[in-house]
Amino acid sequence: MIVVENLHKTFGSTAVLKGISTSFEKGKTNLIIGQSGSGKTVFLKCLLGLFPYETGSISYDGQVYSNLSTADQRLLRSKIGMVFQGGALFDSMTIGENVKFPLRMFTKLSNSEMEDRAHEVLKRVELVDAYNKFPSEASGGMQKRVAIARAIVNNPSFLFCDEPNSGLDPKTAIVIDNLIQEITNEFNITTVINSHDMNSVMEIGQKIIFLKDGFKAWEGSNKTIFKTDNEAVTNFVYSSELFRKVRQMYLDEN
Repeated sequence: MIVVENLHKTFGSTAVLKGISTSFEKGKTNLIIGQSGSGKTVFLKCLLGLFPYETGSISYDGQVYSNLSTADQRLLRSKIGMVFQGGALFDSMTIGENVKFPLRMFTKLSNSEMEDRAHEVLKRVELVDAYNKFPSEASGGMQKRVAIARAIVNNPSFLFCDEPNSGLDPKTAIVIDNLIQEITNEFNITTVINSHDMNSVMEIGQKIIFLKDGFKAWEGSNKTIFKTDNEAVTNFVYSSELFRKVRQMYLDEN
């Protein structure tokens, strides 16, 4: 579980995060949503320890990150998996080598042990025959699955995903959504997803944090988002005719 308390982040004289407090629950897919400029990318980078923040705290399973020693911060980072927006695979490495990369950074496993683990997670994302291929030989959807395999190869406690469906067709995006949710449930991971994809919100948004102008403007789930009368949320979620119709259908049925 990740607990955020009164988080503030500024760049120069510009306040980007303005006192955010929330929590991200273990074994659930937690989504951060909001318009461009709402602060969600900065928030995600603060959660990852990439950006320092001025005031507030972030704790991971009860450990406050800023209170940890350098060695303990490194140990915590070894428990974090990350799926980057563009996949961020190394073109010069095979898919197998890409997946083994975190193992080389954070473990002392033998090469054969690393190979076994890489094959295991590639099998989990249904890419059993991809080990010796290069990223250029894989489709966009396959590359995202490789990125997920790499993110979970170290058995992380925390999984972060930055726009995991970016650039994917709707059918493939649903496959990736379902895979992330399955892995979250299966391994009881605290998963945090930065997304603008409303299909993801509706499909896997077990907890949703909505940011607006650096504030937490709303939080709930895909079960409650249809019911909210928060104008900022409804303007964002139902900006398309399709979702306005879906919401009306939901309200009519309930």
